[in-house]
Amino acid sequence: MSKVSVRPLEAGDREQWAKLFQGYLDFYNSPGLAGEVWESTWTRLLNPDEDPSGFVVVGEDGALIGLTHYTFHRSTWAIAPYCYLEDLFVNPEVRGTGAGRLLIEAVYKVADEKNAARVYWATQHYNAAARKLYDRIATLTDFIQYRR
Repeated sequence: MSKVSVRPLEAGDREQWAKLFQGYLDFYNSPGLAGEVWESTWTRLLNPDEDPSGFVVVGEDGALIGLTHYTFHRSTWAIAPYCYLEDLFVNPEVRGTGAGRLLIEAVYKVADEKNAARVYWATQHYNAAARKLYDRIATLTDFIQYRR
């Protein structure tokens, strides 16, 4: 992979972040988000006193090529917080180059700094390419998700 770096989201990332996040929503066939949700999410991502937080992978040319959003929450099963890696997306043109791993490792690092008891995430069963990575750096559990 060419020289890339991972860093927290910055205010100047808005336009490129929005394209990546829309790509993520499209991948999961999301019906889209209302304008106020976009605005609220962006505002919270940039506020260090708020959850969620986010990282981006920046390519050699300065373009954003991937993103992740994560949040911490309390658990009844542990004293330390859990870290939920909520969103992870890498531009399809650069998948398989290590960008996704860099993003997950950045979340692992901040979770370790906060002494999180767990880092976890979910994906669709059909996301085979991402699951190959996840199988190498995490443990697949037996949990099934239900929603209302």
